[in-house]
Amino acid sequence: MARLARLYVPDQPQHVILRGLDQQPAFVDDQDYELFIDCLKAASRDHHLSIHAYALMPGAVQLLVTPTEESSLPKAMQAVGRRYVAHFNRRYARRGTLWEGRYRATVIEGERYFLLASRVVEMCPVRAQLATAPEDYRWSSYRHHIGLTLDSLITDHPLYWSLGNTPFERQRAYRELCEQPLDEREASQLQQATLKGWVLGSDTYREWAARAANRRVSPLPRGRPRKVRETPHTQ
Repeated sequence: MARLARLYVPDQPQHVILRGLDQQPAFVDDQDYELFIDCLKAASRDHHLSIHAYALMPGAVQLLVTPTEESSLPKAMQAVGRRYVAHFNRRYARRGTLWEGRYRATVIEGERYFLLASRVVEMCPVRAQLATAPEDYRWSSYRHHIGLTLDSLITDHPLYWSLGNTPFERQRAYRELCEQPLDEREASQLQQATLKGWVLGSDTYREWAARAANRRVSPLPRGRPRKVRETPHTQ
């Protein structure tokens, strides 16, 4: 069966997962993390990709982005991979790929899932037991969103801006939001949608996204279509 084209819907956010090969570390020390961020900055600028949230962990990368063009995300990820893997292989005297196949990504309905996705991304280091609190982890965008740093990699999304009229209001509201427990069912839905490449949203949104993307955005029903028994014609 032919692989479906990468999913792209104009002006819609996407959740992205990139995993290390065979659970091997893709980052060893601060220099690796810093270079990867530099690669992301250059690639997002060159290919018109807005990055709203990120978390870099030893064996995985998660992003929340909005591509400006259909080619923005694939070209940016290709540019990051080419430059960063070359650095990593030179530095650690290794060969071959660093990542587990292609990155995984999906389009999400912003009004329903953007802030959830942002929280899921930035809470990943805590859930992976890399930090006790998200503000303690250096390699994510959480500190930017609560006002502890100003991260030039981040383009704040309008839905983040809607949290308050001033930076202080937005930062406080976002911190309070992140202090609430995640809805594990919705977090799992986001994860599965991203890994499988299906749009996450309401039925109405998925129908609209399918028309905008000009492709299927959800799996086909399982099994064969049920046959409709014809009623015998009587005279």
